[in-house]
Amino acid sequence: MAKIDARLRENVHLLGELLGRAIRQQHGDELFEKIERIRKGAKAARRGIAEGAQQLGETLDSLDEHELLPVARGFNQFLNLANIAEQHHQVRRRRAGEPEPFECRALPHLLERLKGEGFAAEELARQLGRLDIELVLTAHPTEISRRTLIQKYDAIAAQLAAKDHSDLTLAERLRIEQRLMRSIAEVWHTEEIRRQRPTPVDEARWGFAVIENSLWEAVPNVLRQVDHALNESTGLRLPLSAAPIRFASWMGGDRDGNPNVTARITREVLLLARHQAAELYLREVEELITTLSMQAATDDVLHLAGGDPEPYRAVLKRLRDRLVATRDWAAAAQQVDIPPSAEVLQEVGELREPLELCYRSLHARGMGLIADGGLLDCLRRISAFGLFLVRLDIRQDAARHRSALTEITEFLGLGRYEEWDEARRLTFLQEELDNRRPLLPPDYQASADTAEVLATCGVIADAPAGSLGSYVISMARDASDVLAVQLLLKEAGLRRPMRVVPLFETLDDLNHAGPAIDRLLGLPGYRRRLQGPQEVMIGYSDSAKDAGTTAAAWAQYRAQESLVQICRAHEVELLLFHGRGGTVGRGGAPAHAAILSQPPGSVTGRFRTTEQGEMIRFKFGLPDIAEQNLHLYLVAVLEATLMPPPSPRAEWRELMDQLAADGVATYRGIVRDQPQFVDYFRQATPEMELGRLPLGSRPARRRQGGVDTLRAIPWIFAWTQTRLMLPAWLGWDSALQRALAQGKGPLLREMRAQWPFFATRIDMLEMVLAKSDADIARRYDERLVEPGLQALGLELRDRLTQAIQAMLELTGQEELLSHSPETQEAFSLRNTYLDPLHLLQIELLARSRQQPELADSPLEQALLVSVAGIAAGLRNTG
Repeated sequence: MAKIDARLRENVHLLGELLGRAIRQQHGDELFEKIERIRKGAKAARRGIAEGAQQLGETLDSLDEHELLPVARGFNQFLNLANIAEQHHQVRRRRAGEPEPFECRALPHLLERLKGEGFAAEELARQLGRLDIELVLTAHPTEISRRTLIQKYDAIAAQLAAKDHSDLTLAERLRIEQRLMRSIAEVWHTEEIRRQRPTPVDEARWGFAVIENSLWEAVPNVLRQVDHALNESTGLRLPLSAAPIRFASWMGGDRDGNPNVTARITREVLLLARHQAAELYLREVEELITTLSMQAATDDVLHLAGGDPEPYRAVLKRLRDRLVATRDWAAAAQQVDIPPSAEVLQEVGELREPLELCYRSLHARGMGLIADGGLLDCLRRISAFGLFLVRLDIRQDAARHRSALTEITEFLGLGRYEEWDEARRLTFLQEELDNRRPLLPPDYQASADTAEVLATCGVIADAPAGSLGSYVISMARDASDVLAVQLLLKEAGLRRPMRVVPLFETLDDLNHAGPAIDRLLGLPGYRRRLQGPQEVMIGYSDSAKDAGTTAAAWAQYRAQESLVQICRAHEVELLLFHGRGGTVGRGGAPAHAAILSQPPGSVTGRFRTTEQGEMIRFKFGLPDIAEQNLHLYLVAVLEATLMPPPSPRAEWRELMDQLAADGVATYRGIVRDQPQFVDYFRQATPEMELGRLPLGSRPARRRQGGVDTLRAIPWIFAWTQTRLMLPAWLGWDSALQRALAQGKGPLLREMRAQWPFFATRIDMLEMVLAKSDADIARRYDERLVEPGLQALGLELRDRLTQAIQAMLELTGQEELLSHSPETQEAFSLRNTYLDPLHLLQIELLARSRQQPELADSPLEQALLVSVAGIAAGLRNTG
């Protein structure tokens, strides 16, 4: 097995040693020695040494109640520090002789490949300039770390980067180590768990902080590198107005099942974004005022400067005044509804035009080198972030719209809308959309729920078009779901087009997506209101929870194929919006592989996807890491557009149909039809306790009930904690075994080698199987599950073993991830710290269930810390 890079191991060891010092200083040598005995015992136990397992068990048993919390915190924080070291390792200075990372060389290599395939330089430049990738940051409650701690972790990463310099003096090295020690001490003396749930506004602020601290720097850097690669390959440049990557958000706009997101909150978040954008641009412009002291300028700049001897500064000072006015108004308007003055910037062109004028003037006067510095970066940021920082999506459940319209039709004496068939609904909606009169009289008194739906539509109508993204309808089924929202928006006074996006989530809805969109595009008048691409959102999380990942993945693929064909037939551009989670059980996969595994024709220069929870921090929390991931998105979307994968062959489809059918039958046979399953799930996992974890503003359940009412995120989170990882593989076990037993192994291997969709599914399945641990899951059962339910746990662990055996037979390996020894070693390192946390959690769950009145006690805190630590160690939650 290959060893982890020596520099990475050195940093992990250093951070662990400094954490140990912090623990000793607060709790003394005795507790620190217990933690060390636990760690060494876990390491030996993993190697099969009986004495190690005995030492681990005896030391854990010897902990008194007051030691449980600091021990859990110690292992939790070590795993967080290991994550920091690994992230830093990805971006640290390249030592002499080391190859460039894949992300840095991917675009130049792709451009050369495309030229080799016959693409002209002008076509490559045009396609790069027209790329439209929108990453939608969502507030799904999977970010378990507090923002306070994230900032301290970033400070630790910065000191690791400083330590990497090879020319440090001894004094400099000591200073860095002291800063590291201080930062780790600050982490140790800060509580890991929030005392209160964040509000939707808190979540929005967290999202804006990621932009300010990372993406604001990363985006112009990436575009500078793209421009350089394009110029080196083709001699052409990226257009000044190109915006290949932009950002949207659900934070403060996603009200699906979250009563805390109201129309008032959405309005506040829109103003908060505007304030933050003005503040960030103000800093940019202040810096440019300092920099652009030169006098030579073109006539248009001189005219705008009004004869000032420093024309660029004069133009920029006027823009600065308008940004100050915009910032101050946006801050005040969050408290009191006041109209903006004429000085407040309303359109992005008002921000962009004076800067672009200065840029072109500098080039015209022979100062292009100066123009292509901070001024170009500022213009690139305007293209990416606009005047409003992010475009806010609105999301609501289709049932809320149907309920509102039912109340309205009853009030109007027309009957109950929700009881009408689809044809009658469409007739009513089309007539009202084409009618100029209002639907409702001025004296209409709506119920609280309907008033909230109408108030949200009112906020949309009042907001600037550039501040909003799409209106997403969750649990959409029919064409009427889209028209219902259009009618409610019309009633609220919206007179401009807005993308209204059906989100197809369940297996049945995915299978019905094509016919629903076909009917929608064929409706008279709909195309006139569309005025742009037809956006459709594919739900990965709930479809996987409904049918298992085998059937869900194939249904998602076939739905996209169908939508591509239907939109092509209607001569309408299709924009697919991918609602992926961070984990395999919720459709997660590395972005590059995921994009290249989409059906041919589904990526046509445009790509929209969610980035969720803790994955936002892992992928975009540090500027260097963000640059790598943004590069991957750009390269993958360009490649999928110009060199799409081939369509699957008939025999691949036939086998995939069989795998999906077998997978859904197994999955539903256990999750839906096994009468003991819900009771087992609640006893074997910390599902009930997760509801007490103040992760996000949204409740864990849509309503009271069984697994069907549980959101996809806590569903995955609970199984991840026990290492059974059930949702990610259940169904694949029987599907792959049957296919292999039928002698279809060669066909499966051919599919894996030649079909990116299938290869990506198998690679992700192998990764999650490698993270699973049947022995750990067994320990949860033995301590927490009543004897009458333990047979079900045994069956599920047997199925996990079968899934692993099928994977090994399919891939021809003796053990999982043999092709990636570095990943194996990283998992091995983490298990040393994860095993004690699992064993602690099992005991803490047992005690908390016996003493439910101990809320907010050290025992409860230790339990929640164990949850956080396991999530950190596995690098994902839900």
